[in-house]
Amino acid sequence: MNFIKSIFIIFILFVFISPVNASKTTDSYDGNIFPIYAGNGSIVPPQTSLKESIENERISILFFYLDDSADSKAVVPIISGLDLIWKNTIDIIAITTDELQGKEFNNKTEEGYYWNGYIPQTVLIDEKGNKKYDKNGIFDIDEVNKIIGDIKGIDIEDNSFTVESFNEYNSIISKKNKSNTN
Repeated sequence: MNFIKSIFIIFILFVFISPVNASKTTDSYDGNIFPIYAGNGSIVPPQTSLKESIENERISILFFYLDDSADSKAVVPIISGLDLIWKNTIDIIAITTDELQGKEFNNKTEEGYYWNGYIPQTVLIDEKGNKKYDKNGIFDIDEVNKIIGDIKGIDIEDNSFTVESFNEYNSIISKKNKSNTN
């Protein structure tokens, strides 16, 4: 009798318990997308607010996203790459739009003021609080780097970066010298 119970329990386990699957290309909720798809869980929760960033005269990147969006999953390696490139010289403020839904924002120092209702959205704010870049979807990391370099007075014309996936879940930023690529 115990043998039959054991077989029945094993059968139930195999039939009704399915493996956990995460996918970068679906709108499924897999958990927080920064540690899973960008390998960088330090971006969330944000280390600072837009108000503090402007008060401290720092460049900010606002990234509006949802954890269950394939488009957001595709952009997080680029956001993580900007974090790696600029380290602690800019503030990356990643915000899930769930917390912004149905609220009104009238102050330019509130992150929600810049959200246009679509995801993913990347907004670059200079150290004085002026919007310098605003784009939905995947964006060109070199374009954003050039804008940050111009604001900081750094010439970055000779460098180009690309996002390379090394498996379904993780990507890395690779630096390419533009003078060596044709």
